[in-house]
Amino acid sequence: MSKGIISKDEDYSQWFNELVIKADMAEYSPVRGCMIIKPYGYSIWEKMQAVLDKMFKDTGHSNAYFPLLIPKSFFSKEASHVEGFAKECAVVTHYRLKNDENGQIVVDEEAKLEEELIIRPTSETIIWNTYKGWIQSYRDLPILVNQWANVMRWEMRTRMFLRTSEFLWQEGHTAHATAEEAVAETEQMLDVYADFAENWLALPVVRGRKTPNERFAGALDTYCIEALMQDGKALQAGTSHFLGQNFAKAFDVKFANKEGKLDYVWATSWGVSTRLIGALIMAHSDDAGLVLPPKLAPIQVVIVPIYKHDKELENIRAYVKGLSAELKGKGISVKFDDRDTQRPGFKFAEYELKGVPVRVAIGSRDMQNGTVELARRDTKTKETVQQEGLAAHIEALLEEIQTNIYAKAHSFREENTVEVDTYDEFKRLLDEKPGFISAHWDGTPETEQRIKEETKATIRCIPLNNPQQEGKCILTGKPSTQRVLFARAY
Repeated sequence: MSKGIISKDEDYSQWFNELVIKADMAEYSPVRGCMIIKPYGYSIWEKMQAVLDKMFKDTGHSNAYFPLLIPKSFFSKEASHVEGFAKECAVVTHYRLKNDENGQIVVDEEAKLEEELIIRPTSETIIWNTYKGWIQSYRDLPILVNQWANVMRWEMRTRMFLRTSEFLWQEGHTAHATAEEAVAETEQMLDVYADFAENWLALPVVRGRKTPNERFAGALDTYCIEALMQDGKALQAGTSHFLGQNFAKAFDVKFANKEGKLDYVWATSWGVSTRLIGALIMAHSDDAGLVLPPKLAPIQVVIVPIYKHDKELENIRAYVKGLSAELKGKGISVKFDDRDTQRPGFKFAEYELKGVPVRVAIGSRDMQNGTVELARRDTKTKETVQQEGLAAHIEALLEEIQTNIYAKAHSFREENTVEVDTYDEFKRLLDEKPGFISAHWDGTPETEQRIKEETKATIRCIPLNNPQQEGKCILTGKPSTQRVLFARAY
């Protein structure tokens, strides 16, 4: 297998695609717009799932599962929601196949569904139809439910892990007695996502609100975390939505409050997807392959023996058995690669490509000297260290690597975030030095749309706790009270 990949500076898009495939993360599917997530890529998603699932449960949420197929009539009940997803829906119209006179498999036209079914692009409609039966009184609230699932959004231009027709995600759907509780939930889950992004993905994010133009279809307010990739494009890494009473009214979900009066329930929804794996790749990796933060790396430490004959290998293997047990006792995943089908140099390149944070090489001379060679993936530096106390040294090194990967990404974002006051400078920087641009906007959807059409840049968010600052809109010159964050985005 050829390990070489194109330089990201030469062609960032091709670099990303080649890296996904050659690092054994995923491959193209025979179904257009879909992907096959391979075991190495899926193991990263499993780690993400495990961490997030615990975070959700620690904040009082429980998991449930709702149907993949949603009656079409459900979508017509919330007008802005159906409008937002109508062009992306895959529709099931028949329930049977048959053989024609030529022996070919065809759709049985007599097996047409009475009502078409939509493959879920998101589950608000079927969940709120369900909640109607679960909620009668304030005693039934809050409902704090999460679902791990797949969804389908019929994308025309796809890229693995970033934008595929089918993708994996989690979607939280909660019901509350008051608007204040629902807003608090929305903000809490944004904080959960930001915590996960920064402390596990090693990905610095900006917490903010979406503009009305960019809100989730059917939401009163959408909160988001925005990250900057190494090509200067933004990536929305998670969203949390305050849905108000829109879905409760659409599906007639009422409850008797403490005073015995009927009121509509207040709702939230929130989600992150396998797009986070795309963010992980694009924020940290280099021309040699993946750079994985240790906390999410499927293999945190790989040990490669270097030997000439079986006796040397047996001595190394005996030592490694104890070291591996010590590392595993510290919760560190370790692989001892003693395959005799590949040379050490091939293995070094393979694990560099796969982003394994720490590589340990040990030969017969190391055994005599009581040393090993340690290589770290983030800096590509090597050092010779003593075998004594090695497990503790590796444990500290993994923490250092995690911190360093975050610091590097944070420095990149800071260096590529600029304040701009004129439209000419705004357009020039978008082409010459992509990144986050902090600029004044007059607050109108018309101005936002015109900037998007003319430059392909969108308002990524209005940062939370944004300092109020008098200024003039870069496009119209009208008064503005704060800067917002613009960027071209995935």
